[in-house]
Amino acid sequence: MVSETSERRNYVLGHDSDELGRLDRQAASIASATRLLLQAAGLARGMRVLDLGTGLGHVARMIGDLVGPEGTVVGLDRSGEALAVARQRCEDAHESHVSFVAGDVTSWRAATPFDAVVGRLILFHVAEPSDVVRHHVEHLRPGGLFVAIDFDIGGARSEPPVPLVGEAADWVERAFRAGGASPRIGAHLGTILQQVGLQHITTLGVQAYLQPDNPMGANLLGGVVRSLAPLIVQRGIATAEQVDVETIEDRIAREMQRAKAIFLPPTLVGAWGRRPQGG
Repeated sequence: MVSETSERRNYVLGHDSDELGRLDRQAASIASATRLLLQAAGLARGMRVLDLGTGLGHVARMIGDLVGPEGTVVGLDRSGEALAVARQRCEDAHESHVSFVAGDVTSWRAATPFDAVVGRLILFHVAEPSDVVRHHVEHLRPGGLFVAIDFDIGGARSEPPVPLVGEAADWVERAFRAGGASPRIGAHLGTILQQVGLQHITTLGVQAYLQPDNPMGANLLGGVVRSLAPLIVQRGIATAEQVDVETIEDRIAREMQRAKAIFLPPTLVGAWGRRPQGG
């Protein structure tokens, strides 16, 4: 049972059209790493899988590809706007084995068990991650697989260091914390799974290295700053003039190119374990 104290916090990045577009870009940037982690965890054809905090359905559809049409995927999210997009995309792609349901990850309950439960970038935004994982372990069959994938933004940096990149990364981390999120939770995923009694736990981190002429680094970092700008300014983390949302991405790109710097985005961490056979 999830306690009242573990109710899902407000998603500090919002759900407007700009944020949905940023989520598409972010998902594209971590798609290969996500697939690698899901395959390493043991997702396979024919599985019945629950995707927590599915949003626009990126992970649900990827899981759908891994489990094949003989498997099934249910994506869970509380944002009607995001789910409408996810459903339409699956309909357009004829992915009938992937479906979506509206509900809160802290309280939703399934009628039948799953072979696996997956949550990407969801524990980042909940008040009590262990309670949420424990709640959904109850949705697993004995021996079923729980997979948590999340960011450890402590690894984000440029090499060599670029002052604006360091400043922007600091704004982002402080704003997430001010909004109640856990920006380094990726480092703690294995511990969380251990706390709820899962067995055979493995943790693996994947990090990209983006060349100076690759605009993705500036777009990713600048995009998060743009989404968090109201909170950054409201909490006094930086002034509106310092952030300057209209130019932040271009400024980061210019400084990166000038320094011939490699950008390392946040580490994407995967941790997985199995429900005990007798559990």
